[in-house]
Amino acid sequence: MPAPNHPNSPAPCPCGSGLTHDRCCGLDWTASWPESGAAAEIGRVRAALVAGDSAKAERALVELLERSPKYIGGLNLLAELRSAQNRTPASEALFACIVRLDPNNLKAAQALALLLFNRGALAEAEFHARNAVRIAPTDPQSHNLMGMIMTEAQRPHVGEHHYRQAIKLLRAPSAILIANLAWNLKNQGRMAESRTLYEESARIDPAIFQTFYGWARMEETDLNFARAAELLDAAEKLSPENPSVLLQRAILHGRVKHYGQALAELDDIERRRGGGLGPIEASEKGLLLDRMGRYAEAFAAFSEAKRSLRELTGQNYLAEDAAELFRRLKAFFVAPRLEILPRAGVRPDVAQPIFIVGFPRSGTTMIEQTLSAHPLISAGDELPIVSELTGLIPRMLNSPLGYPEAFAELWLGDQVEGLDNLRDYYLQRARQLGAISKGVRWFTDKMPLNETHLGLIALIFPQAPIVHLLRHPLDVVLSVFSNHLTHGFYCAYDLISIAQHYVLIADLGEHYRREMALCYLPVRYEDVIDNQEEKLREMLAFVGAPYDRRCLAFHENRRYARTASYAQVTEKLYDRSRYRYRAYLKQLEPVIPILEPAIRRLGYTIE
Repeated sequence: MPAPNHPNSPAPCPCGSGLTHDRCCGLDWTASWPESGAAAEIGRVRAALVAGDSAKAERALVELLERSPKYIGGLNLLAELRSAQNRTPASEALFACIVRLDPNNLKAAQALALLLFNRGALAEAEFHARNAVRIAPTDPQSHNLMGMIMTEAQRPHVGEHHYRQAIKLLRAPSAILIANLAWNLKNQGRMAESRTLYEESARIDPAIFQTFYGWARMEETDLNFARAAELLDAAEKLSPENPSVLLQRAILHGRVKHYGQALAELDDIERRRGGGLGPIEASEKGLLLDRMGRYAEAFAAFSEAKRSLRELTGQNYLAEDAAELFRRLKAFFVAPRLEILPRAGVRPDVAQPIFIVGFPRSGTTMIEQTLSAHPLISAGDELPIVSELTGLIPRMLNSPLGYPEAFAELWLGDQVEGLDNLRDYYLQRARQLGAISKGVRWFTDKMPLNETHLGLIALIFPQAPIVHLLRHPLDVVLSVFSNHLTHGFYCAYDLISIAQHYVLIADLGEHYRREMALCYLPVRYEDVIDNQEEKLREMLAFVGAPYDRRCLAFHENRRYARTASYAQVTEKLYDRSRYRYRAYLKQLEPVIPILEPAIRRLGYTIE
């Protein structure tokens, strides 16, 4: 084999493993491969590591794996070595190789799930964490990983189950696990229970940074700002100059409107780092500058946040995937077909959903907080069930076709109850996810971009009210640009793609309303600001609920909204976000031609 620097050497693998590409990510992992002598050589590698000669061990490992690229013992050792060197892409690629070769390798599945989780690839991380639980259902680490991933993926009720399983399986209390469960309960809005668990975690081990940092964030969310500051002090003592603490201090200063101090904290992070801010920090800086009226600087910070996010994740808008899905939805959901498709019946024995739809940042959180302040309406928050159903429908209807074409099975005799089964699946999952409180008649589902699937919703819940929040498109696009969101085929990673996806969604919504009957109420965000009581009465009458003045004080609703709007909905109704785009007209010029038809169609103007 030529030396690595020889001009005719095979290309090195881009993942950074140290192997050539044809012996790493470019290898056909389905083919067999001889491993003669590999086990004996691994002993020499381990001996070099014990002797402290990591360079020699690394060279020997690479040479071994070039000859026997499917030797799991060698791949494991090289993956662990790359992890110790903080070469994350390489270790991730190597662990991925291991699980392809040996799907029941528990340690590799766990390691890969954790690496993917830390990178924010939650769907991939979930796949491997689920496999880890299948492999070892009595292993607490497998359940802990599922708890972490489900909590971060905004499915905290599932996460809570796995955290409690992990705690049950451990012989001794774990301060970290208890703190993880506390954070999960915080994300469910169960602040008192969360606080009790954080206190327990601190008693078990008062030297864990994550306990005090998570506790501080919980108290900030629960509006206990002074206590949050004390806990941040405790966290900083455990981890001096930690950038996460500095960022949280900035957020805390912003919550109490000390914008100058908040900005100084972010400048301190940038100075200590000796470089630019990360995506979250840059977005926070932009929001602070926006509140201070420094709009050009704010937009520059938002732009930097998106640029660094694209660089960090390598993710861009999946424009072709979005366009193809929307084309298929429009082709299937047409009036002639819908006239002969059945509808699910209504289940009078359970609470019914209220679908609050709208593009992200259009005001859906405010409306959910308003409606769920009613004693007969509970908040389901962002329920993932409609999206789950789009993947399950082919299997549940026993169809060889994908969604939405699989609905053609409904004309067959053995699927006449197919829509009722889909309805029941939705209601069961809503109950499991804690959306339905005792004694209520309705519950909300405000998953962003659920309007993509209005056809599906109307088939399984033909009488369910759909409240559609509309807001000036330029305000919506600007607000999405200034926040971290992943909904909508990653459209939020760039200003232009946000506008493009907004137009796709708006056109699809028009198609549904034209082709099928919907129990539909459009509500303008600006009208709610101007005439709150009038719009509240209209929405409650549409739902069928009696008027209740408590809904006007939505900011007193102690439920925690698990969205970027959580801070705003704890304040009284204000109008500073209405027509916010006017301060950014120059910066928004590139998207005005894209959005102008939608702006005119909705009756808005550009001023």
